[in-house]
Amino acid sequence: MDAPLRSELSAQDFAAALRSGIHKVIQDQDTLNAINVFPVADGDTGTNLSLSLGSGLGVLSDPAPQLGMFLATLADVLLDGSRGNSGAIVAQFFQGVSDAAEGLETFSTSTFARAVELGNEYAHDALARPREGTILSITGALAAALREAIGEPAGEHFAPVMTAALEACRRALENTRNQLEVLRKAGVVDAGAKGFVDLLDGMTDYIVSGREVEQPDLAHLFEDGFVTATAGEDEDLCYRYCTECLVSGEDIDRRKLREALSELGNSLVLAGTKRKAKIHIHVNDPDEVFVVAGRYGEVSAQKADDMHRQQHSTHHVTGRFAVITDSAADIAEEDMERLDIHMVPARVHFGERGYLDKVSITPDEFFHELATNPQHPTTSQPSAGDFRRQYQFLASHFPDVIAVSLTGRVSGTLQAAQAAAERTDASGKVHVVDTRNASVGEGLIAVFAAECAQAGLDTATTLVAIDEIIPQTTSFALIKDLRYGVRGGRVPASVKLVADLFRLSPVLRTTADGRVAAVAMLPGRRNPLPRFARYVLRHSPRGVDLRIAIGHAQCRPDAEALEKLLRASMPNIIESRITALGSALGVHGGPGALVVGVQRFRRPAEFP
Repeated sequence: MDAPLRSELSAQDFAAALRSGIHKVIQDQDTLNAINVFPVADGDTGTNLSLSLGSGLGVLSDPAPQLGMFLATLADVLLDGSRGNSGAIVAQFFQGVSDAAEGLETFSTSTFARAVELGNEYAHDALARPREGTILSITGALAAALREAIGEPAGEHFAPVMTAALEACRRALENTRNQLEVLRKAGVVDAGAKGFVDLLDGMTDYIVSGREVEQPDLAHLFEDGFVTATAGEDEDLCYRYCTECLVSGEDIDRRKLREALSELGNSLVLAGTKRKAKIHIHVNDPDEVFVVAGRYGEVSAQKADDMHRQQHSTHHVTGRFAVITDSAADIAEEDMERLDIHMVPARVHFGERGYLDKVSITPDEFFHELATNPQHPTTSQPSAGDFRRQYQFLASHFPDVIAVSLTGRVSGTLQAAQAAAERTDASGKVHVVDTRNASVGEGLIAVFAAECAQAGLDTATTLVAIDEIIPQTTSFALIKDLRYGVRGGRVPASVKLVADLFRLSPVLRTTADGRVAAVAMLPGRRNPLPRFARYVLRHSPRGVDLRIAIGHAQCRPDAEALEKLLRASMPNIIESRITALGSALGVHGGPGALVVGVQRFRRPAEFP
């Protein structure tokens, strides 16, 4: 039975309609991901829209009684929570709706039409280069259809007005195939546009029937245990990172900010107000964006997603699950690319200046700053939100995600990863693994998991295999200069004094329970590599094949010399890798530090 005809919508009514619409978007997120080909075929539009709109559900559960106040709060929350191109545009659309509703107690059909008109203008203004055939075509069609519908005989009632507007938007959605060549070629409609139509569909359903669309259970979508590739083609991207941040200030000059950002990349969306602006842009150097944004206000909520890796994962599916780790894992770039290992970056701060580890600051740049900057850096684990955003994307494309984490004994990274896994609302399941290891040792375990995926092992078998490989993986670190550990508060000054006095070189090692402990002091500072190699040999398995990884802090020649020493004394080494160390261990070890990961070499085929 249809609900009574409404000529007004209160804050509570509008909140219920929006909840219904958001649930519809979440229900459709996997389809939206699958048809996402513009502006980049990276398969994340459904995930980004679900996260963006889902950030407003808390406000919608208990809206302020006055419509204008409620929408002002909602617009601010959506701006903070917006993700991706479409999410930023939708946030700006609702900013326009909010500004038009200032002082209103309820919406009539005519005031709602005016609010949508302003929302459409704001959405178009947010883009440096507005394109038809996108979500903008739907906001424009909605504004035009509402203007026409309120002039009809039943134009004072929301049900017929919204029904007519929805039909017009569906026609506009179908027409997006003809407006962008990339959509015509892929045989799909625009994903962002479809997501906005889903939102309108759920809202209209509530307004007409009085029943909300319930938030769906998505677990059934991968019942066969396999993944389907997304639409479109794997393209050569001009820009690699989808970069976002918030800028807060008293009077942000958005025109000048837009001009400065336009020179850095493409797909620029600048949403928000003079007090708070959300930047979305595709670039190759995310740090350039954060530096420019910092000239206009305080920068926060930095993120940069690797579109190259996302696109490759969604178009070249090779396993039943995805593998993701945190940036504390030091892995050779060739293995990251070869095995499609995803990464959540930690955050590094030199005073007020913040970076995304291995994304907006490279290992070489980090160690240069460490050696020259008078302010010692601090590192912070990725937040649960950082993990959840990437989990949501991967779990929307794979039935399972294996998240390989830094040992829980030295950081809160594991707890943040577990909290994010519990909150991820997607069709796939996230399995968080405590490696009880760090640096290259954690990296070896992530590589092993990804090799299992590439070999076609199922998730259950792989998790058992990982449980076996973890105690067979150990990391050893040689610290040549303790000053950085002292500056960071991890090493007492008295220990450095003794080590310097007797010219000792400390060795750290991961333990079976996941701690990182000082286990030895090697005599002599001059050429400690042979002594370190002998220590690693004494504490490594005998009679089995081994895989090693060596991480270095701006001392690759030392790493190469160490590799030769280890291979000469350990003929059972089947495979070795050399990679740069990141900030997680480097912040305490400093330039010159070396880390060796030793793992029993196991082939995925060995596991049933």
